[in-house]
Amino acid sequence: MPLYGGRSKGVALKRSVFLSGAALAASALVAIGPLASSATAQGGSGDLRPGLPLPLHVSAPYLDVTAVDSIAQTAKDSGNKYMTLAFLQTDEPGSCDLYWAGNKETSVADGAYKDEIAAIRKAGGDVIISFGGYNATNDTTTWAGDPAQLHEIADSCTDVHKIAQAYEKVVTTYGVTRLDMDIEGDSIKNTPGVERRNAAIAELQRWAVKNHRVVDVTYTLPSTPNGLVQTGKDLVSSAKAHGAVIRTFNVMTFDYWDGAQHDMVADAQTAATGLLDQVHELYAPRVPKALLWNAIGVVQMNGIDDFGPTETLSVDQAKTFQRWATQKHLGYIGFWAVQRDHQGTDCVGVKGAWNCSGVEQGDWAFSKAFAPFTSWWP
Repeated sequence: MPLYGGRSKGVALKRSVFLSGAALAASALVAIGPLASSATAQGGSGDLRPGLPLPLHVSAPYLDVTAVDSIAQTAKDSGNKYMTLAFLQTDEPGSCDLYWAGNKETSVADGAYKDEIAAIRKAGGDVIISFGGYNATNDTTTWAGDPAQLHEIADSCTDVHKIAQAYEKVVTTYGVTRLDMDIEGDSIKNTPGVERRNAAIAELQRWAVKNHRVVDVTYTLPSTPNGLVQTGKDLVSSAKAHGAVIRTFNVMTFDYWDGAQHDMVADAQTAATGLLDQVHELYAPRVPKALLWNAIGVVQMNGIDDFGPTETLSVDQAKTFQRWATQKHLGYIGFWAVQRDHQGTDCVGVKGAWNCSGVEQGDWAFSKAFAPFTSWWP
């Protein structure tokens, strides 16, 4: 049921096998184009069998794979059935090869963390694999318009086909059905990289159709309390122009860095609403806005974010936000990050801590607050 013409209609038809009714409509509106680690990193022999598509509405908070001893045990302990694993990067500028956290000791080619992902899937869960992240998308020397310092693969690698092949390798190695592109900082300013990434996503999706695989792709982008800034909007327009099929556009509703006091629930709501308007205008103008909510996602930061106490999400606020997201039928919610989902020792009041939230809470309280969002039903 093409809502407007495009080169990726086959992907929409592929996904329709798993969805029906309102769920199919919500998915199809996005699926039609233009429309070194402490964790166990062993890789078993052979590729993992493809997993199932993720639920229509999914909570999958981010986990830094370098921050925990075991990904599978963290999933079990936290109760997160689904998690977004962060991040795949190149080891050096100019490379087209992917490594977890850019570390050559944990390469995709060697199947690093494959056994951990298999254990999560065996327990009834699954993962999203995320590319990029802040550390890959920011030049640590000086931006000066020089993408040669960036480690996000579409910035680092200048060959679209090799980027697409790298995406395909992740899909076949880990059997995942969803990839996330976390594009921020200097990377979102790098127009050639933006264009290459979207072209490679479109190539990946043509490969997926040809090989009878379901592969959803999401974008996670920085936001204001009112939605995307111009660089984000340009990325959305580029995705449409290249026929890249985007399952959800997600906004990061934290680290505003404007010095203002923020209500992190209200700002997430206005940011998501602003994103809805932008996706409708730039990506899917023929789709009713009521259906587009399932193409929208939000990533919060549990507790005190990197800016400080004026940008704090409490556990009670997380519960309020989850209920709102459920009522609006968003496609995705998550937070940065699962390894922070603890009160910690001497951590209350600390901003941007790596392994604790900075607020009073029980262990895994944010994971539990977000979990009820996950649902297969429209």
